[in-house]
Amino acid sequence: MRHSFTKEVMNQMEKDENIFFLTGDLGFNALEPIQNAYPDRFINVGIAEQNMIGVAAGLALTGKKVIAYTIASFLSLRGYEQIRNDVCYHNLDVKLFGPGGGFNYATHGITHHTIEDISIMRTLPNMKVFCPAYAWEAAGATAEALSCKGPTFMRLGLSPKEDYSEKNWKFAIGKGYEIKKGKDIVLISTGNLLDIALNTAELIENKTKFTVSVISMPTVKPLDSSIIKMKAKDAKGIFTIEEHSVIGGLGSAIGEVLIQMDKPPKIFKSFGIPDKFIKDVGNRPYLLKVVGLDALSMSRKIINLLQKKRG
Repeated sequence: MRHSFTKEVMNQMEKDENIFFLTGDLGFNALEPIQNAYPDRFINVGIAEQNMIGVAAGLALTGKKVIAYTIASFLSLRGYEQIRNDVCYHNLDVKLFGPGGGFNYATHGITHHTIEDISIMRTLPNMKVFCPAYAWEAAGATAEALSCKGPTFMRLGLSPKEDYSEKNWKFAIGKGYEIKKGKDIVLISTGNLLDIALNTAELIENKTKFTVSVISMPTVKPLDSSIIKMKAKDAKGIFTIEEHSVIGGLGSAIGEVLIQMDKPPKIFKSFGIPDKFIKDVGNRPYLLKVVGLDALSMSRKIINLLQKKRG
């Protein structure tokens, strides 16, 4: 996903001389092509995230379109006040890109676990929030971020092993994509948990007579409320899956849509990271299993909920 992002950034910088790229001393084996091609528009501000946002805001005030890139946890937390007051308040053309969403830097511990970014970023006025699952979603979101006006935030992760997109699909801000057709149960995923969501759907269908729809939601703000309401009409249950705190992220955003419906689904549950720091040490698959974001755990919980409701 990171390399697709880099490729699209270079494509956009070639077309638009107003685009500047800032990084907080990050990007070994990823950003060198940008630095070599556009040295006058590439600035490494060092490990100084707050200063990076200030520099980005200053450049944007002179009419530049600015990319600020560093690890998602540092970008969203260390620079939050500057993002709020300098960027969003003035509705500036600053585009925030954070690799390492969720547990992608798992072995580095809780300092590198990015579990709050979607929540805090989507509360900011003027901010758009992207969380792509695929390389093509990441490239499309990057192009759209650099084409639209105002601030955007995007977390980057690892692309799934398979690309389930269709030829006519094109990334659009505020659009969800139904990766797998189904009617009874709806799984809505954001970010690079889509393989796990599809495995969860397969396990459910193998154990029950239900059909399962799987939706990729690469834009969390603005949210595709139309596809949510359309699928919710006939669904027995809607379940969200995200590598983020269960508070304030995709699940909360979709809950805000469902509560406005006259007849929301009888079952709604968010799967995510529980409201606590995950102090266990291990790689990403291990930590996902610790918090119950693995296909077997989620499929069993969903089946149990459906059986209890039916009983």
